[in-house]
Parts: sequence; C-alpha cells; structure tokens
Amino acid sequence: MATEPVGAGKGKTVRTLIVVPVIHTSADLGSLAKDVTDRGVADLGEYVWEKHQATVETFWDAISVYFDSIDVSGMKIYQDGMIADGAVGRRIVEEIAKSGSRNYELVARLLRRGAILVKTEDFKLVKEERDRLVALTQARSLVQRITAYIKYKLVKDRLLRKRDNFIAKSIDESLGHGETGILFIGAYHNIKKRLEKNICVKEIKDTRKVKEYQTLLPFCNKYKRRFEKLGEYLISKPEGNGLATE
Repeated sequence: MATEPVGAGKGKTVRTLIVVPVIHTSADLGSLAKDVTDRGVADLGEYVWEKHQATVETFWDAISVYFDSIDVSGMKIYQDGMIADGAVGRRIVEEIAKSGSRNYELVARLLRRGAILVKTEDFKLVKEERDRLVALTQARSLVQRITAYIKYKLVKDRLLRKRDNFIAKSIDESLGHGETGILFIGAYHNIKKRLEKNICVKEIKDTRKVKEYQTLLPFCNKYKRRFEKLGEYLISKPEGNGLATE
C-alpha cells in the first residue's frame, strides 16, 4: 500500500485520512452512462472496453474486501461529489447504490456499520462540472463536440482546483483530532497538498498508478505491457491495516 504521511508535526494530534482513488463504473455516471459506454466501445472496441469494465469491478471487489476486514465505526466518510449529509445524504447514497454503483454500495455498507457521512462538496461546483460533461458526451456533430470540448477544457482545471479546495476545507473542519476519515476521490483530484499538516494520509491504492491506468486506457494497445501491469496492480489485494500512525 502506498503511504504518504503529510507532515505530521511534533506535539500535534494526528488525524488520519484513508484515501481510496476512485475508478467509476457505468452506474456512477447516471444519465451519462449510455453515452460514455457507447463512446468507449466505439473508441476502444467491445473486447477492450469489456475487459476494462471487468478490471474496474475486480478493483472494487478488492477495496470492499479490505474495508470488510476493519472496524469502521465512527469513521467519517468523504465522498467525491457528495453534496449533503444527514438523512438527505444517506438517501442519495442508497439511491445511487441501488443503481449498481460499486462505490456507493460500499459507502452504504460502511454507513450501516457505523461510519458517518459528511458533506464533502459544493453543489454549484459539482453541477457546473456535470453540465459541462453532459454537453461534451451528448454532442453529436463534430462542430458540437469541438465546441463542448473547448468550453470544458477552459474551465476544467479551475473547477477542479475549486472543488479540491472545498473538499480539503470540509475535511479539516469536520475531522476531529485523533479521528479517522475515509475519502473516496477521483484520481485526477489533488487533495493531499491542500490538507492541514496534522492530517496523515494512507492510500489504499497508489493514486498515481490509478491515474496512469486511466490515462493510458485510450492508448492501451500502444502501451499494452504497461497497461496490463497497471491492471494487475489495480485488482491486487491491498496490504496493511490502513490505519496511519504518528
């Protein structure tokens, strides 16, 4: 398991954050799922796309087995895209879990075992990014696709920075001294450098490798050996007990 303590200074009570770099399944994408699947099959071919989907499913199997083996009672749950907590947040989790999302199925199980859901993101920022993605995936003509891509490219980095800042602030304000949180976050986010110094980070999977796998997916035939090696890493069993220490 990749471990990266983030400057746990002397004399401070360390807060622990277990990070799960997320790979989304089709069920996570809601109304975007069909367009993304169709585009994936068209770009990669049906065999490669189905193999990728199988890798993602096995990745979540490994992550789920890991969390089933530890006591999560009282841990704070931070979820990429989660805009509410309390009863509303739990209802969102349950509804998305019912659609088949492996990520949300796991979060739902953790909540039933005593973990606590925390509002992680700002609704306006999440909606703005989703609206851009909808325009991009649903563009039919070449002109529409190019226009949507340019518009998304212009705001993508700014939106990601704003979301990361909001997520880091949410964690800092809600994760108490000596407490442990679990963050489910897309691999393209960069949260760690924005966290306070007394938050110690443990990664269930190396975020850099998860990001590299997703980056190489469109070029998997060109970089076949590296891509297959990364796929093997994704489905391997996480090591250690996932609890950071000072």
